Amino acid sequence: MTRERITDAVKNGRLLVSDGAWGTFLQQKGLKAGECPESWNLTHADAVLAVAGSYIEAGADMIQTNSFGGSRFKLEHFGLSDQASEINEAAARISRQAAGEDHWVIASIGPTGKMLITNEVTESDLYEGFKEQALALEKGGADAICIETMFDLEETTQAIKAAKENTNCEIIATFTFELTKKGEFRTMMGVSPEQYSQRVIEHGADIIGTNCGNGMERMINIVRQIRSVEGGVPVLVHANAGLPVNVDGKDVFPEKPDEMAGFVKELVSSGANIIGGCCGTTPDHISAIKAVVNELS
Repeated sequence: MTRERITDAVKNGRLLVSDGAWGTFLQQKGLKAGECPESWNLTHADAVLAVAGSYIEAGADMIQTNSFGGSRFKLEHFGLSDQASEINEAAARISRQAAGEDHWVIASIGPTGKMLITNEVTESDLYEGFKEQALALEKGGADAICIETMFDLEETTQAIKAAKENTNCEIIATFTFELTKKGEFRTMMGVSPEQYSQRVIEHGADIIGTNCGNGMERMINIVRQIRSVEGGVPVLVHANAGLPVNVDGKDVFPEKPDEMAGFVKELVSSGANIIGGCCGTTPDHISAIKAVVNELS
């Protein structure tokens, strides 16, 4: 079976559901604090496959990959930078196995942790690192590259460029915004949803959106701001299960599946086309979102 492109599915009127959190699931399966999650693609592939499969069973149309910190820059902290290609290819291959031929794999690429503004890294270094990761993810079976949880426009444009120029994957770019004391949404670098949208579209993102940092309710206003700039590009939202609260020294995301799903209709009305979860979300959250999407569809 040949899958249509995600952008074509949205253009044809489909409202799509993405997956939820991965890190907390891996911790439940034994990932220890300070351990490299991405190394599990090689050492605990069955556990990673179980996480991916759980979201397909919950009704997700697409799943991510265990590759958020899979750049050579992140992996060097664990002495694994020379295995970046192998780790990323395995991440995509595992999710491809779970997704089968009738679901999409949107492969995760997160920030490198290196700052251009402080000269820790050059644009060329970033480009080559993102290129290595994107090529391996495509080789493993990814349909799209999901450049996520970004906050720096310059780093993001290098990631988009590297993926766009070296793969045939669709490109998703999502930023993380925080609500300031002035009541404005900004990244930690001061970028607004409107500024982000314009820049990443100019550089070739096929799908834009926002993830992490906010629960579903706040995502509604962020999507409205994105739509004020661009009306035609598909918008993806990966929201947290509410805003975190500290319980016994740990951050807990309190929003239950039905509470999170209760915002889906308004989020869709605001302009979202693809809806999934980030921190604190589980297959139960995705199942609840899917039920609302099925009603709307």
